Amino acid sequence: MRETLTAPAAILFDWHGTLVNTLDAMYLAIEEMLPQLEDLGLIDQLVPEEQAHTSSDEKLIRYIRIYRRLHPKVLAERRVSRTEIFDAVFGDNESARAIAHRAYNESYRNYYGEVYPYQEGIFDYLQLLHILGIALGVATNRSREFFDNELARVDEGRWRALLDVDRCGDEAANYKPAPDVLLECCERLAVPPGPAIWYVGDSTTDMITARRAGLTAVFYNTGLLPAKELEELFERAASRGARPDAVVNDFEELLDLLQLADPGHKLAQQRPPRRAMRQLPPPRIEPDWHPAVAELCAPSIILFDWHATLVDTLDAMYRAVDDLLPELETLGLIARLVGPEQSKSPDDERLVGYVREFRQLHPRIKADRKISRTDIFEVLFGEDNEAKSIAHEAFNRHYRKYFGQALPFEPKVKEMLRGLTELDLPLGIITNRDREFFSHELANVGGDDWSDFFISAICGDDTLRRKPHPDQIELATRQLNGELGPSVWYVGDSTTDTVAAKTAGVTSVFFNGAQWDQPWLNKIFPGSARFPHKPDAVVNDFAEFWALVLACREREREKNGSLNGDR
Repeated sequence: MRETLTAPAAILFDWHGTLVNTLDAMYLAIEEMLPQLEDLGLIDQLVPEEQAHTSSDEKLIRYIRIYRRLHPKVLAERRVSRTEIFDAVFGDNESARAIAHRAYNESYRNYYGEVYPYQEGIFDYLQLLHILGIALGVATNRSREFFDNELARVDEGRWRALLDVDRCGDEAANYKPAPDVLLECCERLAVPPGPAIWYVGDSTTDMITARRAGLTAVFYNTGLLPAKELEELFERAASRGARPDAVVNDFEELLDLLQLADPGHKLAQQRPPRRAMRQLPPPRIEPDWHPAVAELCAPSIILFDWHATLVDTLDAMYRAVDDLLPELETLGLIARLVGPEQSKSPDDERLVGYVREFRQLHPRIKADRKISRTDIFEVLFGEDNEAKSIAHEAFNRHYRKYFGQALPFEPKVKEMLRGLTELDLPLGIITNRDREFFSHELANVGGDDWSDFFISAICGDDTLRRKPHPDQIELATRQLNGELGPSVWYVGDSTTDTVAAKTAGVTSVFFNGAQWDQPWLNKIFPGSARFPHKPDAVVNDFAEFWALVLACREREREKNGSLNGDR
């Protein structure tokens, strides 16, 4: 960052996240647009996870690929813009970003309207800068339609008279981080691009844009990130020119910066009393169910669920469920749907009610893509095993039309499995998939055959009863010459998996690939008399799982060494 700055003749601002807050509408529009990615031909255009710039970007790409939704941490923290999201997931693919921006605009049209100053008193700050003779403008990726509407609404339209120039993304040849919108603003102001023009924005994309235009880059620290996190943020994107010339946390600090750049400026005489600093919303409550490793027995056998744990087959699964539900009446299953009093939660009750009325999954279920076929049937039919069996059979009939290649749930799942086998840990699969489908998917995971990793694989049609009954876990444990107990770990992504593990008397590791937060985990695992089962540990990805395995093994070695030393 520069030690000294050139006093500005003009200050250009980003719009959303800098001058105004339109987060609610923005995130609603993105969440509506993301399920369209497949139809837009953009799923295959996502940056490969291993090429992501940061671990956060890697998780965001994975989450969008699998669930067609924003990662919950992004939604909770509300620190990144639409442009940053598209830059993270599409990289330098300008064509893909342009398609995504256009689709976003179509969705945004359903939500925009409510707009607020991002910080209290922004009109007063802009008015002061205007009085001081500094030219003001906005350079944004917003479309003209939305920007004009929002500008007319914020502070009852009083900002319009203070802006000397504005330029929108759909008016330029390229969206930011291309410098087009900034260069066009400079041209309209008749001021050559250079350090005497400041660009204030809240994203690394804005900083890259300012650098490419040759302007002074001022980072507006929307998320109030501490200095260490800011440095990490800029360091990660340093190769792309994202390091700013200065950082401000609010508009008071922007005025401080002006005074430092020009100590003799009349701002010193005209500056009003300082306003209080902005405050962040409460942080997302991250899952924290990782017990002390002393409480977990080191694994002697590890059993994995298949779908949504090791692999992604969501597209085929949801298409088959969609085809099945209109047949419920023909199958005699409408009358066997659970009653409201039997539902675990209001969400389950809403799902049952929607299926009963429309013979379809609730749209939120399909948008979230976080619940398995087995869990859906558990919600719909409860303890009616015969009804669930009929539903599973009908599902298989439809699934036959869609199944094929499975994708690794995470890029390094295969390496993790290889590492576990090198630790001489016997591995097995427990899945409600029928053998017909599972065998094909196992031999076609991203084009690879994973058969050699697993000594045992128990499918839904291999036992009389499927999960959540423990029969499959019991059979797999016998095949692996083990005994049921805490040294057998079962790793799965659903409540069904947890119930099966706890009923079998083995260690339940909940794979939180859907990134549920702690309040939601508490809701789906209430620990009540009716729903008593909770996982023994929660991992959010396989890096955490690998660390948990190693930690438990090391703890056991230390314990055994201590016992041997006592003898």
